[in-house]
Amino acid sequence: MKISVIGTGSFGTSLAMVLNDNGHDVLMYGRNGEVVSEISQRHTNHRFLKNIDLNEGILATNVLKEAAVHAELIVLAVPVKAIRTTSNELNRILSELGKKVIVVHVAKGLELGTHMRVSDVIAEEMTSGTMTDICVLSGPSHAEEVALKSPTTVSAACRNPESLQIVQDVFMNKYFRVYRNDDMTGVEIGGALKNIIALAIGVLHGLDFGDNAKAALITRGLQEITRLGTRMGADPLTFLGLTGMGDLIVTATSMHSRNYRCGIMLAEGKSIDEAQEEMGMVVEGVNTTKAAYELSSEYGVEMPITEVLYRYLFHGITEEEAFYALMMREKTGETDKLEDLLDKQYNDWTRE
Repeated sequence: MKISVIGTGSFGTSLAMVLNDNGHDVLMYGRNGEVVSEISQRHTNHRFLKNIDLNEGILATNVLKEAAVHAELIVLAVPVKAIRTTSNELNRILSELGKKVIVVHVAKGLELGTHMRVSDVIAEEMTSGTMTDICVLSGPSHAEEVALKSPTTVSAACRNPESLQIVQDVFMNKYFRVYRNDDMTGVEIGGALKNIIALAIGVLHGLDFGDNAKAALITRGLQEITRLGTRMGADPLTFLGLTGMGDLIVTATSMHSRNYRCGIMLAEGKSIDEAQEEMGMVVEGVNTTKAAYELSSEYGVEMPITEVLYRYLFHGITEEEAFYALMMREKTGETDKLEDLLDKQYNDWTRE
């Protein structure tokens, strides 16, 4: 297929390599002229993937219309905050061209203000006249390891089985395995909220807390993700899979994770802005913490880790106050809140 990857960051570039390895005609789009020139002329992207050589067949452009003209399938690999404007512009161009494409997004977060999942933002900005379907590709997949062809497994989710099969066929190869999933809500919520927990784990690491505390936060964090996701209509089993447990483990335990590294920097005394500037990349967990905190109030779901991290990031409570608030909460059973939500969802399903 002719595929355009919108975004020249680390993950967009690594996916372009996967698609090129699979024999597809890949064109990347980016706004940074230097990065675009480097990809096309030197066949590297040292800003985002150091010491990685790209195949000469991967080219790049800084003209979005060229990417739209090229594409039968578009991969949106831009930060969450850029999804709406990029989708709107693509819709305008594709409408002028009179063509439709499958859109696959790989963003992991929630839109600030609206609290919307990425696929819903895309759906608001693109029409049935320009877009065949929206799919999401998500899972434990550090760009640095994908680029090195390290074995990686992800999930693709879409409501249309035919488009989902196309996406699985397009991306899957001997080192990049793709599983199908029809639970777009669960896949997107898992991918978004794990960044919150990874950010909190980074703070723990920066404060030199031990493995016991990290294991507790990962486990209880998965409970929070499952509670909110289930309340939003997701299948709870999704959170035991690649885009729940899998993505949480890899993001909360690796120095490849920008959210984990950001948490460490915050514990060392850096501000959010200083940490993000030092990394040179967007840390999705920061905005997602705010969006998820507001969303938990909207749905009436208890998310103590998210709430405490929100207060730490945006209201200046100390690390000591934050972890005292978590450790000295009211005594509860380990699965009380989740059992209530699962019972409610089961009853809702049976009534339908």
